[in-house]
Amino acid sequence: MAAARDVIIGIDAGTSLIKAVAFTLAGRQLADVSLPNAYSTLPGGHAEQDMARTWRDTVAVIRSLANAVPELSARLAAIAVTGQGDGTWLIDDDGRPVAPALLWLDSRAGRLVEEVRAGDRNAALYRRTGSGLNACQQGPQLAWLQAHVPDTIARASTAFHCKDWLYFLLTGERATDPSEATFSSGNFRERSFDAETARLIGIADLMRLFPQVVDGAVATHPLTAAAALETGLPEGVPVCLGYVDVICTALGAGLYDPAPDVGCSIIGSTGMHMRLVRSADEVTLNAEATGYTMPFPVAGHYAQMQSNMAATLNIDWLLDLALDVLATEGVTRSRADLIRRLDDQVLQARPGEVLFHPFISDAGERGPFVSHEACAQFLGLRSRHRYGDLMRGVMEGLAFAARDCYAAMGALPRDVRITGGAARSHALGAILGAALNCDVRLCSRGEAGAAGAAMIAAVATGVYPDMTACAEHWVAPHLSVPQRPDAALAERYERMFPTYLDARLASRPVWKQLAALRAGGDHV
Repeated sequence: MAAARDVIIGIDAGTSLIKAVAFTLAGRQLADVSLPNAYSTLPGGHAEQDMARTWRDTVAVIRSLANAVPELSARLAAIAVTGQGDGTWLIDDDGRPVAPALLWLDSRAGRLVEEVRAGDRNAALYRRTGSGLNACQQGPQLAWLQAHVPDTIARASTAFHCKDWLYFLLTGERATDPSEATFSSGNFRERSFDAETARLIGIADLMRLFPQVVDGAVATHPLTAAAALETGLPEGVPVCLGYVDVICTALGAGLYDPAPDVGCSIIGSTGMHMRLVRSADEVTLNAEATGYTMPFPVAGHYAQMQSNMAATLNIDWLLDLALDVLATEGVTRSRADLIRRLDDQVLQARPGEVLFHPFISDAGERGPFVSHEACAQFLGLRSRHRYGDLMRGVMEGLAFAARDCYAAMGALPRDVRITGGAARSHALGAILGAALNCDVRLCSRGEAGAAGAAMIAAVATGVYPDMTACAEHWVAPHLSVPQRPDAALAERYERMFPTYLDARLASRPVWKQLAALRAGGDHV
């Protein structure tokens, strides 16, 4: 008897790991395999990745997954692929890379972006893309390549993103999805590339590089014979081009819900905060021209996003301070040792004792405002304050940063789903819910990005009639019961947030002065 086609593979080619995850058609995770991703950083803000190695690593995790799932090839119903967003992956007419890929971490287009953001073109660009211009995006990176290495551009015939490159090697199709097309050089209302946007960025002559836009929620392409031979998977199996990884993660973590006013926060090294809107007319653009607007894999729907540069990096910094003190006394501990008692320390501290701006990243801040000079700071310290007060202040600062991001996208959500490494902290969840005055639900699914891509494939191949039905099986079982905000704490944070905001605005000239002093060296 032939095996049932009851497995979907979700591939998630991230910045840190390249993963292949097997799911049943009902969304149960069977197995996952991953390899560390490899990229190089070079002087001048270059961050590059070997495109051929990325494919080899992807093939390796697929083949390893086959060892973990019995009869995977015979059971395979579909493959879905997502990956790290932004960046520029160029190939020639023959499908070969013309240069290493530029990653979203690449900042060489930073000066060009600053010039555009300071001029008249920026407002028009923002109205078309719904996304703040950033050096990590493909549009500015293409402009930099055109200006500095024109021979590379001349040899290129198609500009991909990471997942698009993998999709090409799996299917032979030169394509990207609606989300990446929009913020690369597009019009979010049209869910596609846009000639006027390209002109405003300065790459009108490079429109030839943009591939077709394929919506993986409604269309798939078959696995080629060559890819089948390399991966060991059956030729002709449907392959789905997922949306960018952050959209897939939001989908897998519960952003899509028939209920109104739902948000999703991914709290990892960075903080990504998203709200779902049901039409282009509901998209809220902000005066700072920041954030992202991305088509969602449901007809007419969009995800708006704001991202604060550093989230758990702030917690790690304060933990490491304690570890350094212990180390000077000959006591060896790890972050994990301290984290075990962190929630108790934070919950025992009085709320709102100190104010903290969580801008600890060397790159400054990007959401909901852009400032390369922004830096972290405590305000309101007194001699009575102890380590627990500082850590609570850090968590409250992260919650206020999330509120700042959500406020730039319209009304605050009534229900926020949180995922990422910090989602396991009960204290942070309670503080975030009170700062937003909303219900909080934790997503327990470990591979939300791969799951989101697989969900798109499940709908595209007819396993489910629509995303609502799919989410009922794939997402709902992984969401905790709603955690209601503490009313008294929510009231205190409501009074405190304007002070957080006023202090942020007042600090900008101080940040600039500090940056100038640091640039001047020890003799300034």
